[in-house]
Amino acid sequence: MHLRLIIILLLFAIQAAAQPKRYTTTNETAITYYQKAGGRLDQQDYAGAIQNLESALTTDGQFLEAHLQLGDLLKQQLQYKAAAEHYQRVLNINPEFNRAVYLKLAESEINLSQYQQAQLHLEKYITYPTISPESRFYARKLIDDCTFSIAALEHPVPFKPVNLGAEINSAYDEYLPVSTADESTLIFTRKIGNNEDFYRSTKQDGKWLNAIYLSKLINTAEYNEGAQSISQDGKYLFFTGCNRPDGLGRCDIYVTQRKGADWSKPYNLNTPVNSPGWESQPSISADGRTLYFVSNRKGGYGGYDIWKCKVTDKGWSQPENLGPNVNTPYDEQSPYIHPDDSTLYFCSNGWPGLGNKDLFVSRLDKSGKWQKPDNMGYPINSNGDENGLSISASGKYAFFASNTLSGFGGFDIYSFELPEKARPHLVTYVKGTVTDATTKQPIEAAVEIVDLVTNTPIYQNYSSATQGDFLATLVTGKNYGLTVTKNGYLFSSENFSLTGKNATRLFQIEIPLSAIEVGKTAILKNIFFDTNSYNLKPESRSALQYLINFMAQNPTVSIEISGHTDNAGNDKLNQTLSENRAKTVYQYLVSHGVNATKLQYKGYGKLKTVAPNTTEDNRALNRRTEFKVTNK
Repeated sequence: MHLRLIIILLLFAIQAAAQPKRYTTTNETAITYYQKAGGRLDQQDYAGAIQNLESALTTDGQFLEAHLQLGDLLKQQLQYKAAAEHYQRVLNINPEFNRAVYLKLAESEINLSQYQQAQLHLEKYITYPTISPESRFYARKLIDDCTFSIAALEHPVPFKPVNLGAEINSAYDEYLPVSTADESTLIFTRKIGNNEDFYRSTKQDGKWLNAIYLSKLINTAEYNEGAQSISQDGKYLFFTGCNRPDGLGRCDIYVTQRKGADWSKPYNLNTPVNSPGWESQPSISADGRTLYFVSNRKGGYGGYDIWKCKVTDKGWSQPENLGPNVNTPYDEQSPYIHPDDSTLYFCSNGWPGLGNKDLFVSRLDKSGKWQKPDNMGYPINSNGDENGLSISASGKYAFFASNTLSGFGGFDIYSFELPEKARPHLVTYVKGTVTDATTKQPIEAAVEIVDLVTNTPIYQNYSSATQGDFLATLVTGKNYGLTVTKNGYLFSSENFSLTGKNATRLFQIEIPLSAIEVGKTAILKNIFFDTNSYNLKPESRSALQYLINFMAQNPTVSIEISGHTDNAGNDKLNQTLSENRAKTVYQYLVSHGVNATKLQYKGYGKLKTVAPNTTEDNRALNRRTEFKVTNK
């Protein structure tokens, strides 16, 4: 009996399977067109499937399955208006036919900027108790997008994009622009056919010159190069290379260094920066010690996340995820760390926005944690994809690419003035040239800039061997000390005050280095004393350490430390003050291991001026500490 029951049930199942599938139409011609559309889809013939579905609906306009599938196909083809019409037709005929229609219609409406209608359909969708937790989470995320977008459209931000012109843009696609800190060089990607290569334009007299092919050592015919980041001084280019023989994954990050008029062979950063996954879109910090990039490696929050690695004594550190205040279960891409090292721009489809990917800005708080990002607003953001934004060092302008504005063809590169709310901290720069004081020829020398209060290096690099140039960005509101060193030479120092009225001053300096010879002097510009006192200020630590290092590296050299004043006040008191200041430096050096027999000190008061005591700036120059080589 048991066996007979099983056989009966099997026969029933076979009969049921043999029954034709039931549709919301009984019109056989419409059903035939619908089934033909299914066959077209199996062959990925989307145009043919659309044609069959339209024929089915011509036969029976109430055929709900055909409306739904045609809506899906049109939505897949980004024909959102037509897709929305078919989804709406389904709801008009039978509001309870398929709950997913509400979600699909809302997605189409968001892409049409119809946020209020989309919000209503999403709220209806989440009333269904049996939808999956994932679908409910996604729908609530879209509701947040609609809520944000409705408010954003009512409060637009200033946005006046300017095309950078025919010198940079062409009939091809140009995108992903990045500039050096002084905005003298712009590097971008140009796509010709299926090949992406880098091009470079320089600015002369405020105008961009015709872009030129960057380098045969970087660009290739076999692979695509893109998603680049240039260091603030223009000497290092980090970029993405995909499917290269030396790659660890599908896409890896590479670096190349400018060598005179050309570039070095690109070097794969390897592990731990790169992995068997996908790494792309690098952005290097102003000090060159932190690399931000995008990866889909394990350990993230979902999709593509933004990570960072830092330079250590042992190379790159293990990648660190920027955390849930930046990354979401969706995609975050195109990071750009501003030269202030505390403002991050990126695109995301996970945070509330106007649809697809929007541009956001996040800032470091005082504890060093990234804050939740702010959407850059409408119309900078739209219902389309916005990405690839970079910001000038001044923080006033942004560069981006678009194919929706009137241009030269395809994607063009534009700039626009950033709204005040989206701007980074004020940044300026120091641009210098190091030369031999005697030959006047450029030389390669170590350049370091430190925050004088914290004694923390914020820039460490070398001037170029061919031009002797360097460029470093400085966040305003602080005081900095610069020191330039080279074996066989006296070191040179400068200081930059970026507080008060000098907050945004640009510094362009010439630094002649003198070879170590008897009688040669160097001013210690970063040694500071309290007013009318010989007590050393803490900001003097880095300069004193350089002098200690100099004596250790040149053990046969003897020096005289001298103190100098301006002509204000009593001559005798000035003489005593200058001598006591020189003595204080002497004592500091001896207490830190410098051989006392190699040192002497002397105060000169107002006797050896370097500028007329006619202005306050000149008098400040005369109040100084120097050292002079007395023996080699």
